[in-house]
Amino acid sequence: MLAEINQSPVNFEKEASRTLERLIPRLTTSFLAYTKESQADWQAFLIRLQENFTQLFTILHHLYGDHYDFFYHLESLLKIITQSWIERSGTLKSLDSNRENNPLWFQDHQMLGGVCYVDLFAGNLTGIFNKIPYFKELGLTYLHLMPLFKSPEGENDGGYAISSYREVDPKLGTMDQLRQLTDALRLEGISLVLDFVFNHTSNEHIWAKKAQAGDEDYQNYYRMFSDRSLPDAYEKNLREIFPEEHPGAFTYFPDIEKWVWTTFHSNQWDLNYANPEVFNKMAGEMLFLANQGVEILRLDAVAFIWKEMGTSCENLPEAHMIIQAYNAIARIAAPTLLFKSEAIVHPDDVAKYIHPEECQLSYNPLLMALLWNTLATREVNLLTYSMDKRYNIPNRCTWVNYVRCHDDIGWTFSDEDAAELGINAYDHRRFLNEFYTGRFEGSFARGLTFQQNPKTGDARISGTCASLAGLEKALREETKKEVDLAIRRILLIHNVIFSIGGIPLIYLGDEIGTLNDYDYKDNPKKMDDSRWAHRPPADPKRYAQRNNTASIPGRILQGFQLLADLRKSTPAVGGEDPVFIKTGNSHVFGFIRRSKSQQILFLNNFSDDPQTVSGNVLRLLGAGYQCQDLVTAQMVKIKESLVLAPFQFVWLEIIE
Repeated sequence: MLAEINQSPVNFEKEASRTLERLIPRLTTSFLAYTKESQADWQAFLIRLQENFTQLFTILHHLYGDHYDFFYHLESLLKIITQSWIERSGTLKSLDSNRENNPLWFQDHQMLGGVCYVDLFAGNLTGIFNKIPYFKELGLTYLHLMPLFKSPEGENDGGYAISSYREVDPKLGTMDQLRQLTDALRLEGISLVLDFVFNHTSNEHIWAKKAQAGDEDYQNYYRMFSDRSLPDAYEKNLREIFPEEHPGAFTYFPDIEKWVWTTFHSNQWDLNYANPEVFNKMAGEMLFLANQGVEILRLDAVAFIWKEMGTSCENLPEAHMIIQAYNAIARIAAPTLLFKSEAIVHPDDVAKYIHPEECQLSYNPLLMALLWNTLATREVNLLTYSMDKRYNIPNRCTWVNYVRCHDDIGWTFSDEDAAELGINAYDHRRFLNEFYTGRFEGSFARGLTFQQNPKTGDARISGTCASLAGLEKALREETKKEVDLAIRRILLIHNVIFSIGGIPLIYLGDEIGTLNDYDYKDNPKKMDDSRWAHRPPADPKRYAQRNNTASIPGRILQGFQLLADLRKSTPAVGGEDPVFIKTGNSHVFGFIRRSKSQQILFLNNFSDDPQTVSGNVLRLLGAGYQCQDLVTAQMVKIKESLVLAPFQFVWLEIIE
């Protein structure tokens, strides 16, 4: 992973050892000022420091070794790490010890995730605290709260323009309340996940304000230019992320007479990681969040954090190194902390961030996009081919599999995979955009375009799971039959993420069939961002119906609860990686999961019509003549064939 560094003539192991030998006495002086820690705890900290320091030193030397004050910044970083560990609570240090003894806790098949906005789902942090019984009802063990930090009023990219990493948005609560919430969730077996938005800050962050005031030290925290010469040179190789908001990657601010690198939005200023002080400052912010009890950090926009002239400034080796260095820091000062990568890029590049020494968890945008692709086409060829080729990742890592999230749907399948199957990727993406906006004849979907690029024709899709799966159209235009099919689609794609492995993540609201909210169009602060269609406030009336199995919310939630119970009671779901199979039917997606005690064949019909899988195929897959379908708890006799109803899924436990 660090081959380029390892080929260097510098003996980093010896240099790191000598450096640490010089610095430990100074760190010990800091430790001795805090008598609450035992010598045994201090020795455990030093062991972790020694185990991880060589890698940390090696990476930092590659990134910043040419700075004349490299060792000053290195010593400053170690002081930040030590002070953070000293301030870490005894409860969290005990959790660190438990997690070091059970490092793969996140791979347990009991894991089930949920994600929501604090204000939209529950009003504030107190409201989230009061929702803990509901989270338990769903079976959640992992709760991701969308950005809840102080951010600019008005447009703030849904909270991703952060003005302070150490202050909760006052409308939501306080940092003390957040800390109390993490404690309460942990007592109920729920790990808190927050975003670490480390590519940029908002223009209202104290660092940005000092830069705007003319402080050159803080201007060097960002990438600021007095004229267009360098921005123009960079932009020859950059793609536009939000072309509707601002073309290119730079924004001009007349009040300071400078161009600022703003990859995403004009109020999100990209940080300059070529400056070692920025790296150190952000390490401090990361450890502060870990000390609040956050167990997993979603690393936002990982692909963009390092810039280099003449490149696309995406997925550069140094971006990986920065994450690896932060990982080493976490292993020293907060071993509980894990990283989850958010890289909505080519599948090959997504995989590069997944490693025990980088991001132990990763969103699986390929599976998400291909589930929607398969619903639209009813053909499982691209899904099966891509999963067989790309699903397996390092053993000590796991996918976070999802159907929807707060963001748009980008069609991030591999063009190369599509070409192998005779699919023209450009044309196919245009078809998917037409289908999911309801413009394609026969479409069941009701979605909206997001950030359509007039130069390339590229676009992404917004919409809730239920509206994209056909429930909105069925309720407003069609019959009970179409409503039933839409519910089956919703449950089918969630069945895949519940059974395929990794951690399934529910975008809260999907479990009761929330539809698109078009009120955003009447809000001047939101009207230009169609993603707000799938970010509605939680509807108390729909949630009140969740226990009524005759209602649509009740029917959908009952299906989710069945899937959660199946997952948690089925060891094979937490066993070996899935083996993807050809079912002999182009509409049926299949895979096998195994554990020491169990072997299960999962079949998923993506068609509106009944589909048949031949008995010979099933027997070749080891199903024999009799299985038990765990979904229905009924024995299934496999004679000449097995017939699956429209959008039916089965979990066939193979009986020896």
